[in-house]
Amino acid sequence: RGGSLLHLLFRGYESVGTSFNMTRTQPYSVENKDGNVADILDAMFAKKIVVLDGAMGTMVQAYKLEAEDYAGERFKDHPAELKGNNDLLSLTRPDIILQIHEQFLEAGADIVETNTFSATSIAMADYKMEHLARELNVESAKLARRAADACTDKDPSRPRFVAGAVGPTNRTASISPSVENPGHRNVTFDELATAYKEQVLGLLEGGVHLLLVETIFDTLNAKAALYAIQEIFEEDPSARIPIIISGTIVDMSGRTLSGQTTEAFWTSVSHVNPVCVGLNCALGADQMRPFLERLAMIAGTRVHAYPNAGLPNAMGGYDDSPDNMAEIIAEYASAGLVNLVGGCCGTTPVHIAAIARAVQGAVPRTVPTIAPTLRLSGLERFEVLESTNFVNIGERCNIAGSAKFKRLVMNGKFDEAVEVCRAQVENGAQILDINMDDGLLDGEAAMRKFLHLIVSEPDVSRVPIMVDSSKFHVVEAGLKCVQGKCIVNSISLKEGEGAFVKQARTVRRHGAAVVVMAFDEEGQAATFERKTSICERAYRILVDQVGFDPHDIIFDPNILTVATGIAEHNPYAKDFIRATQWIKENLPGARVSGGVSNLSFGFRGLNYLRESMHSVFLYHAIRAGLDMGIVNAGMVEVYDEIPDALRKLCEDVVLNSDDGATDRILAFAEEERERIAAGGAAGGAAGGAAGAVNKLAWREKPLEERIAHALIKGIADFIVDDVEQARQDKKTYVRPLSIIEGPLMRGMGIVGDLFGAGKMFLPQVIKSARVMKKAVAHLIPFMEEEKAKAAAAAAAEAAARGEDPAAAPEIADGAPRGRDGGNAGTVVLATVKGDVHDIGKNIVGVVLGCNNFRVIDMGVMCPCEKILEKAREVGADIIGLSGLITPSLDEMVHVAREMERTGVRVPLLIGGATTSKMHTAVKIAPQYSGAVVHVLDASRSVVVASALLDEEDYQDFVDDVADEYDELRDEYLASLEDRRYRSLADARARALAPDWSAHPPAPAPRTLGVQVMRAVPLEEIVTFIDWNPFFATWQLRGKYPNRGYPKIFNDKDVGAEARRLFDEAQRMLNDFVTNRRLEARAVLGLFPANSVGDDIVCFAPEDDGNRLEATPVHTLFGLRQQAENDPDRDYRCMADMVAPRSSGLHDYVGAFAVSAGFGLDAIVAAFEADHDDYSAIMAKALADRLAEALAEKLHRDVRTEHWGYAPDEELNADSLHRIKYEGIRPAPGYPMQPDHTEKQTLWNMLDAEASTGIALTESLAMDPPASVSGLYLAGQHAHYFQVGKIQRDQVEDYAARKGVPVEDAERWLSSILAYDRE
Repeated sequence: RGGSLLHLLFRGYESVGTSFNMTRTQPYSVENKDGNVADILDAMFAKKIVVLDGAMGTMVQAYKLEAEDYAGERFKDHPAELKGNNDLLSLTRPDIILQIHEQFLEAGADIVETNTFSATSIAMADYKMEHLARELNVESAKLARRAADACTDKDPSRPRFVAGAVGPTNRTASISPSVENPGHRNVTFDELATAYKEQVLGLLEGGVHLLLVETIFDTLNAKAALYAIQEIFEEDPSARIPIIISGTIVDMSGRTLSGQTTEAFWTSVSHVNPVCVGLNCALGADQMRPFLERLAMIAGTRVHAYPNAGLPNAMGGYDDSPDNMAEIIAEYASAGLVNLVGGCCGTTPVHIAAIARAVQGAVPRTVPTIAPTLRLSGLERFEVLESTNFVNIGERCNIAGSAKFKRLVMNGKFDEAVEVCRAQVENGAQILDINMDDGLLDGEAAMRKFLHLIVSEPDVSRVPIMVDSSKFHVVEAGLKCVQGKCIVNSISLKEGEGAFVKQARTVRRHGAAVVVMAFDEEGQAATFERKTSICERAYRILVDQVGFDPHDIIFDPNILTVATGIAEHNPYAKDFIRATQWIKENLPGARVSGGVSNLSFGFRGLNYLRESMHSVFLYHAIRAGLDMGIVNAGMVEVYDEIPDALRKLCEDVVLNSDDGATDRILAFAEEERERIAAGGAAGGAAGGAAGAVNKLAWREKPLEERIAHALIKGIADFIVDDVEQARQDKKTYVRPLSIIEGPLMRGMGIVGDLFGAGKMFLPQVIKSARVMKKAVAHLIPFMEEEKAKAAAAAAAEAAARGEDPAAAPEIADGAPRGRDGGNAGTVVLATVKGDVHDIGKNIVGVVLGCNNFRVIDMGVMCPCEKILEKAREVGADIIGLSGLITPSLDEMVHVAREMERTGVRVPLLIGGATTSKMHTAVKIAPQYSGAVVHVLDASRSVVVASALLDEEDYQDFVDDVADEYDELRDEYLASLEDRRYRSLADARARALAPDWSAHPPAPAPRTLGVQVMRAVPLEEIVTFIDWNPFFATWQLRGKYPNRGYPKIFNDKDVGAEARRLFDEAQRMLNDFVTNRRLEARAVLGLFPANSVGDDIVCFAPEDDGNRLEATPVHTLFGLRQQAENDPDRDYRCMADMVAPRSSGLHDYVGAFAVSAGFGLDAIVAAFEADHDDYSAIMAKALADRLAEALAEKLHRDVRTEHWGYAPDEELNADSLHRIKYEGIRPAPGYPMQPDHTEKQTLWNMLDAEASTGIALTESLAMDPPASVSGLYLAGQHAHYFQVGKIQRDQVEDYAARKGVPVEDAERWLSSILAYDRE
């Protein structure tokens, strides 16, 4: 688009040809008909990685300015010290600021930032210059525009942009400046918003093209800036320009200064839809990577990074060199992590020039499509997914929901009230509802004070907040205190559409989700028809008029009290459930919530009855689509534990299925009241039983049933006694471990089943886990004692043998020892980042520990980099990852990918409730070339870990798992009927892009050209035979641990037959070798080659040194992957693995054809004439094995002699079969190049038929059949892959390159076409 783009850039400019009148600097508007910066930026982002400038402060320091320079003539008598006020230099030394902008632009920056990092009235107050804030921003923007415009004029094909820098100020809205008073703040949200609004208006007046809200260490400050920006845009739509947001992770904990994780930060600010989000400052490029990776995985927009030049040194300077920093940022680019890069503290124009060179030509990150859902955040992100089951909103921090909480707040005991919040979170609340509505309380002040306190408590504020009030001004006060993305509870149409829209826009400006009550001008909705009508009307207003994200809308269709004795109330619960289902089916994206305790309000004091009603209601409402509810976890009974008769009674009431249900439950309630008044147990009338029923009756059940009951009900009171009773029963439970693997695991299995079926809720599961932990904790000392005795016994045995007892293996846990130190191996276990569930992992740790494994348990919320660091530190033999929630799956994929990237080579175990063998096979295993195994439960962990660390069993076990996972992947891919594909152009843009400078091509072959080998001695080939495919030919397959040759002979099912078959094969093979009954022939060729697009061009040997001018003699045509895979994966073609011709690098390829089938026809004919089909098949199978063995031998000789790029390679036949060498030999007709017609090129290159007698049939099969052919690719970039299905655009392109009709190409490629040829 070149110069024409430039004409669109600047509002108010009159263009004449390609020159511009630069006298006006009015603000640019994306709404302006003359141009659209957003579109121009989109175009630039699409084709390159954009470069931002470096550190203004670092450059200013280089000028070594004195106080007089800062003050200038205008401020020479200013009462405050001005040295260090860099923003002021835009007024007093504009020449310096202009020079700095110019230097960064000349270095290659596409965007420069204004010198306004601290140009707010709040930050300027330190210099007594608050009144200059607007002027500073206007003039700074003009200076930056002057530099950028001049640079653009020099090269109109490359427009330069100005970003208005909006810094964090020197105050924090989320953090108290006083340790003694955590509720104190030195700035308010409103003060920040006012200051930011003034700054942004000045930047717009000065003519910036976009706004950059940066160095966000407190997200609440940033939200105030974003609030102000949105307010400006709403007041004047013509002022709207793109926004970039940049957070700051302050250390390797992965959190901002105000405590948010990277994921939580993005969730909190994503509502403004920035054109780019990223990280800057605090960390060097190397340290920033793990957090940048996380952001790149979750952000549905472009991502940037402009790190510091390393970490500060002892003198406060920055030492990272431009080249080193550029190299790391180039790795960002090659990993597909960034769309924009630059530098922060310590970076100069030299750094920016190096960075610009490093990313030149790099493919920008592909913005992933993030599945929409409700995402919230406290200090951590919380996603409401389909797998989330039911979200429990804690109600005990609501004055109307807890008498204790109300009493504490009314008495001013806010610190103690915070402990109520803590208890709610510990008991499983995933969101905290905070309500301060009381006639005798200043709700706004109380809300503000309480939220300031709880956001200072990480254990509490890690979960999202629901700001709850019937007074909207109280809601607003709450929103201004919380940095995370919260939920507003609630707004409604009861005051009309005008008030509703106004409130909704305010909520949206704060980035919050919203609960909409089913009220309108006529009042509360009670019937199904009214509920659905009001919700639909509100949905349309929010989505169509206000622009609300549908996934941020939560409807509360009113849970009203049932069984009141009033007939009109009987359908209330059923109508709520029906309305819930209707909302989920008709209002896309919307969620449904409700206050569950309202349901049973008429039965206050009868907790057992209320718990049962709530459980039944939730069971049916959740099945209808209820996503969340304000509920006291302690007021919900386990659905399956409710006596049958009472459960039936509650269901009749809730579902309004029986006209007499209300009378019966009222009668039941009256009996309950009388029984409780008489001192009886609650629930005594359940099921119609007469008299009181002892709630401890379960204690009379058999031991294992008692343990299961305690786990299901979450009752910890008796678990130690029961476990100890089991331990004393040595006959039933031989070891303490038997109790864990037996009744405890079975009980937790029941809990898992109930949870999965929606009959238990997360708080109840957490209680069950606590009981489990208590039981295991009781058993651990006895298991350690058992291990100590075993160690002593081992030492005694050693002494009896005359050996040094001190040398006896130590069994008890101790310092790192490795397997040679006496333990079975070291296992690092971790619950992955974002997940806090550890009960299953803990059990695995106990079980492994009891089997002599050294277990390093890293706990929960473990970032990938910490896991790998610990694994290296302790010399881990195995890494085990655990997770319960669905996002943990993505984190496990990330860990596997990082293990591959960083070279960690130990087996990876995957476990946890949300994991599966299918997901492990499809998503995790392909990321890592090492062993990846899904472990179903703790009882399997020892078997798997032992097999992985057994030198004899390892490879067979891993191969067995790999085969199973291959089948699962094939099954999964076959199930994707609607598999999506990328266009060929798009796939090429995401091609494998090797770093040829870091890993250049293999050296030149020792001998170029074609070599022919006739009558290769069979005895030289036999040792290279891989016998595993031989047994597969006869459909004999051993099972682990007797999988593969030679262990197949031990298999109880097929071992004997395999041995007989093998012995007979040996006799025939010996005959072939001894009597020369078969002849083996081979031809190989090594050629100069380079890639051109998707093809490989080969040159004559004599043209090796003159490739750029020489004419290729052969072209190997390639096919590229098109089927969509993970967003960060590349789309490969065989040509990607050969250095491009344009690079000037010399690369090479080899070709070969071998056969061991000369003479086979006569042998087979003799057997068939003798009606000996068995021997005929055996002869063919052996000839095939010899041909493959010759191919293996020849490839070895190529690597070590003919090409010679691995002259010192010493691998046995088994290692060769497992492809432990460098290089590959892909073949036409196989997954990397599925087109059989490419064999014709191969035959032409080698003159194969004339030189060896190996011919191609009409269908391009090789004759003799016992033949193998293919290519040789060398170097570290050469790896096998599968092209898979391809689309019509690639077939047409491929046919055009080959010069054949499309119909011919389709015929040969029919098996991989992703479309119907007809």
